[in-house]
Amino acid sequence: MPILFCPHCANLLILSRMETGGNRVECRTCPYQHAIEETIYSRKNFPRKEKEDVFGGPKAWDNAQKIAIQCPTSNCDGSEAAYFSVQIRSADEPMTNFFKCMTCGGRWRGD
Repeated sequence: MPILFCPHCANLLILSRMETGGNRVECRTCPYQHAIEETIYSRKNFPRKEKEDVFGGPKAWDNAQKIAIQCPTSNCDGSEAAYFSVQIRSADEPMTNFFKCMTCGGRWRGD
């Protein structure tokens, strides 16, 4: 059981890492430090979960409406894009338009 309060000044102790790789609790106001033998902190890397596509997957753009708009990609001369609108913010905010260039396949978001 780690010490929660400094025995010298009664301030709350914080958990920190030692240079040797272990953990310790230390006081921020006085030089008190206490090494902890058991590991309290450890970092774990979790595998990423596969997410379903919110917009309906790769076939979602097949039936989207088309509009005449210049592609913002610097090396594309496309002048037509498929788009759809989604309400991603609160109801009093305008809808957000998502575009996909019909020439290069580049995607961008417009407000």
